[in-house]
Amino acid sequence: MTDSPLPSVQLAQAITAQIEQLRQHLAQAPPHEAAQILATVLDYDTGLLGEVTNLVSTGSRFAKVHSERGVLPPEVWLALGRAANELNDVGADLHEHTGTIKQVAAPTPPSSRAATVPVASAMVIRRRR
Repeated sequence: MTDSPLPSVQLAQAITAQIEQLRQHLAQAPPHEAAQILATVLDYDTGLLGEVTNLVSTGSRFAKVHSERGVLPPEVWLALGRAANELNDVGADLHEHTGTIKQVAAPTPPSSRAATVPVASAMVIRRRR
């Protein structure tokens, strides 16, 4: 892909590169730092996930207008609308867990009593159809 002279396309490319850097930091970060990164990204009001959802939603509105004019096939609009809805659902599902993630991110003061060994919990699988 050639470099676009449009500042908005250059901005999108720069953000994409920064997200890749963030992914690499997350993969290598110690648990408390990884939790801070995740809590920041997943904060639906101010984080990356909410902003990406808003961006896809804006893209859906763009596609709707251009589908109605016959410039884009309606499938593009439907796909973007579906993606925006799915991202919104994912954000809502994750929103209930960001508090727990933030607790892991918060530094805990050293305790004078013996540390308890954390117990792994069973995975719970929820499916919505």
